[in-house]
Amino acid sequence: MPPIMKKKSSTPLPHLLILSFLFISTSLFSLTHAAGGKWQLLLPNVGISAMHMQLLKNDRVVMFDRTDFGKSNLSLPNGVCRNNPNDTALKVDCTAHSAEYDVAGNKIRPLFVYSDVWCSSGSVNPSGTLVQTGGFNDGEKRVRTYDPCATCDWKEIENALTNRRWYATNHILPDGRQIIIGGRRQFNYEFYPKSEGSMNAHSLPFLVETSDGTAIENNLYPFVFLNVDGNLFIFANNRAILFDYAAGKIVKTYPTIPGGDPRSYPSTGSAVLLPLKSSKGQVVAAEVLVCGGAPKGSYVNAESGTFVEALKTCARIKITDPNPQWVMETMPLARVMGDMTLLANGDVLIINGAGQGTAGWELGRNPVLNPVVYKSDNAVGSRFEQQNPSTIPRMYHSTAILLRDGRVLVGGSNPHIRYEFSNVMFPTELALEAFSPSYLESQFASIRPSIFSPLSQVTVGYGQKLAVRFSITGKIALNSVSVTMVSPSFTTHSFSMNQRLLVLASENVIAVGNLKFEVQVTTPATGNLAPSGYYLLYVVHQQIPSEGIWVKIQ
Repeated sequence: MPPIMKKKSSTPLPHLLILSFLFISTSLFSLTHAAGGKWQLLLPNVGISAMHMQLLKNDRVVMFDRTDFGKSNLSLPNGVCRNNPNDTALKVDCTAHSAEYDVAGNKIRPLFVYSDVWCSSGSVNPSGTLVQTGGFNDGEKRVRTYDPCATCDWKEIENALTNRRWYATNHILPDGRQIIIGGRRQFNYEFYPKSEGSMNAHSLPFLVETSDGTAIENNLYPFVFLNVDGNLFIFANNRAILFDYAAGKIVKTYPTIPGGDPRSYPSTGSAVLLPLKSSKGQVVAAEVLVCGGAPKGSYVNAESGTFVEALKTCARIKITDPNPQWVMETMPLARVMGDMTLLANGDVLIINGAGQGTAGWELGRNPVLNPVVYKSDNAVGSRFEQQNPSTIPRMYHSTAILLRDGRVLVGGSNPHIRYEFSNVMFPTELALEAFSPSYLESQFASIRPSIFSPLSQVTVGYGQKLAVRFSITGKIALNSVSVTMVSPSFTTHSFSMNQRLLVLASENVIAVGNLKFEVQVTTPATGNLAPSGYYLLYVVHQQIPSEGIWVKIQ
């Protein structure tokens, strides 16, 4: 157990407003509305900057920044302080650097994290526990777990990793383990939990080949997706491989993105695995979309005070094709450090970031306030729709995640080595917002489904028939009903780890009562399509999703 000490008597904490350890809540929401979505200020000050976020099965969001930022604006409860002689900012710190956000109650609970979680990674295991790995300094080889309960807090395991993991990427695997890939000066991967035969780290030369040198890198936080064949798609810098992690060999090498510009940290773009469409529980094709980033040389230029315009292109590839090729598309806005979030109806939201510069301390300029929606099924040239802008810049260290009600939670932004609230271009941002996509507009209320069976937290098996019942108050379009299943992501540094959306195979919709209907779907056939764990299930009618329910597949 980490050492804990009581806070000394009533000396005030010398930092702006320190929030009480009591729950912070507000009923005063600030709204901004236009045709392209609606912004809502949830809390003006959550006390920490949400550098990492993960939604859990109890509709609480765990967020954290780093322990060596100095004092946060959120006190630890009951006079507790963190006494860590290894901390590089404060040896004794009575403020929190992690918090739990209660979505329904719109309130914050401070959490106690001992070691430094800066630029770490994570996955949720099949039981619903967040398993978070690595970080900086004393946190680089630690594993931390967080169980979803009303009074739970972080637990830490020292030296649980073989190698230091800082700026690494995690992915949950079909057998319930997670693979941890790369990190700063780590050209290898390892598994957690450890077991006989998987105690060591394994070399991955691809990470050496994609590095632009120790001063620039451009291959940190690689984009990793579990392909439908059970292999891993790993993208770093400007190219990708299909990797058989069980055998430790490359199955396929994909072409370099046309133009060759880097898309990985610090030339940070983002990426998603596009919706997987199943038939009888099986998925045949898988596509990846990579958007934004920074041109070659941008990081060096930014460090010398020249901020190059970010990339305006996206690259899309069918990773299951025998001869896959990148197809280039142009976004309405250039963007670096953007987040890409899969929405409940299968659209992709591109949000946050800057129009110039790169990731890194104070290296971004020209905040991009307008999100963009990407509709993957539309024809090329008609896939992007610009959305209503926020008023809050979300630069380096911003995050965005999908909530069960279909909104997107947006937080973070701290491009400084400490908390900086004044006399800087982009102050540390502690506000928490929600972006409501246009599918939540009141004009769609009559065609919005509402699931009444099964109840949330239902458990289903693989390849199983599942009857989903829902109501609609208006007229139903029987041929425009689908069911999606979304894996909530661990999001940091513009990449949403473990994010995937499946469109389930469905049969004809039938009426089961007045304005009540049933659609029978087939769950994914294997863990290669949907690793065991908790997902959000939505009924989508004419592109308007219901509120989700939690479904556990095992």
